[in-house]
Amino acid sequence: MKLMPDGHLKVFEWQESWSVVADLFSDHLGECNYPLACGRNALCSGNQQCRCPVSSSTRIDYFRAVNDWQPNLGCFEITPLTCNATQDQTFIELENFISFNFVADMKRVDTETCKQACANNCSCKAALFQYGNGSDSSSGDCYLPFELFTLMNLDTFVIHNSTITFIKVQNVRSPPSASKSRSNLGVILTFTIGSVLFLLGVIGFLINVTRKRRLDTQREEESLGEVLGLPNRFSYEELKTITENFNKKLGEGGFGVVFKGTLEDGSKIAVKCLGGLGQVNKSFLAEVQSIGSIHHVNLVTLRGFCAWKSQRFLVYEFMSNGSLDRWIYHGDREKVLEWKCRKKIIRDVAKGLAYLHEDCRQKIIHLDIKPQNILLDSEFNARVSDFGLSKLIDRNQPQVMTTVRGTPGYLAPEWLSSVITEKVDVYSFGIVLLEMLCGRKKFDISQPEESWNLLDVLQKCWEQGTLQDMVDKYSKDMQTHSSEVVEMIKVASWCLQYDFTKRPSMSMVVKVLEGVMKVESNLDSNFTDPRLQNTAFEHDKDMTQLMASVLSGPR
Repeated sequence: MKLMPDGHLKVFEWQESWSVVADLFSDHLGECNYPLACGRNALCSGNQQCRCPVSSSTRIDYFRAVNDWQPNLGCFEITPLTCNATQDQTFIELENFISFNFVADMKRVDTETCKQACANNCSCKAALFQYGNGSDSSSGDCYLPFELFTLMNLDTFVIHNSTITFIKVQNVRSPPSASKSRSNLGVILTFTIGSVLFLLGVIGFLINVTRKRRLDTQREEESLGEVLGLPNRFSYEELKTITENFNKKLGEGGFGVVFKGTLEDGSKIAVKCLGGLGQVNKSFLAEVQSIGSIHHVNLVTLRGFCAWKSQRFLVYEFMSNGSLDRWIYHGDREKVLEWKCRKKIIRDVAKGLAYLHEDCRQKIIHLDIKPQNILLDSEFNARVSDFGLSKLIDRNQPQVMTTVRGTPGYLAPEWLSSVITEKVDVYSFGIVLLEMLCGRKKFDISQPEESWNLLDVLQKCWEQGTLQDMVDKYSKDMQTHSSEVVEMIKVASWCLQYDFTKRPSMSMVVKVLEGVMKVESNLDSNFTDPRLQNTAFEHDKDMTQLMASVLSGPR
């Protein structure tokens, strides 16, 4: 564990070299809420957008970035403050910016008093003023820092008191007039030298990028060569022909865009074009390595792949009924699944996950089980898809430490420790199962406020013995079979146990669904973790709805 220079507390893991596996507190603090998020003398807005302070009343630049290519390194004073020329000092005024360590040096003063106190103190770098909450709206607290770290934009935080920041700057006295020709020569030399250095820097950068891409491609080819039983490798020209020049777009989401195509034998396929810069190769290799050599009736079939220049494509069988989310949230009342069909889908998904966890040569943890990653064929046979975040681990390895992956709302509580087992998939399966049985999303603000979180509803109904009230109200068939649905809700509750050691394995879930085993009776009814629920709620509330439901290939 190491405290970084910018204030982040990171956890490292040794695997041939040190690599970051967790950034503690990053889920609870905004990117700007660190002392040196943008370096010294800098402003931080939004998702760590860094810039130097600028005077709105003059056209004079008082600060300049330490490195234009890396704005998070901070800014430096073009003309440093000096105690020998305080008469040439002035202030840059900023609204709604505050220091992370605001501690009042003066209370119940006005802005001019605060600013003058800084002007009279040679060591003062800025005057930060925060209005109070009392009846006197013109007074407030004043903080006079002797060192200026990153200033945070209050628009990013829930702080109701408005602030004004006065940053002390040094004006330059006009030097004695020099020869005009001499001045012009200096400008020309500076411009010429700067241009040459910039050009050399650009050339060096391009050479470095080209070399890195070549090495990445070489490593990827070596990794693919180590995967046993690879599927067919398509050329880019073949994919252009199969998809009619990528003309039939099915949808997009996650890491790429999905196109429909037809092979020479007439079979329909879905071609996923991966996008996302650094995440492309990770997602591509994870999917090829995970399902390139395994076959199961409840896992989507990888028909082939293509690696062409910097582009990566995955070719899957076409699933005509799209993803599960389009069938269970009742945006379309004509697409309400009957109980028999839902029960079959649940059993299919459970069998697919049990195979990944227990029957493959290496244990595969999916890490992103959700309705959008469960695809349905024309007969509503379900298949688990999208292995872009999956993790392969040895069977003798009981748990693994990794960075947080997956979708908020479907994450198991143990993700907070970054030490996970296959039971994180069991938890996500429990959320999907509960959504299918109730016909709604885990977070639904169209419901009464006390019912926004489906896990809160489950806990209340569990304790009151009214689980039948959770059964999908839009399906008469589900209401008719409410007693069976209630038993299935108990299966979901078993999968959602806060303590992962109390959750069943997926093979145990399959046995319960087949009637050869019963649900554990002594279950804990506390299903929620506020830290995960708040994160998931904000994600779900702000997320733009993509075209996930029409995808026939994994996201």
